Amino acid sequence: MSLSVIILISLALGIIIGGILLLKKSARKFDLTTEQLKRIKKRNKTLDEKERKEKK
Repeated sequence: MSLSVIILISLALGIIIGGILLLKKSARKFDLTTEQLKRIKKRNKTLDEKERKEKK
């Protein structure tokens, strides 16, 4: 392999890894209130029950 191919491959890998790290760094975390968590759990429970009934 020539030097230019090695440089291009390393540049491409650097861009890909840099993009992944940037996405990881900028990801937001969800700060949910207790009321929101309760609603989510309740909704998931009802959906699970509906799925179980449909499978029978």
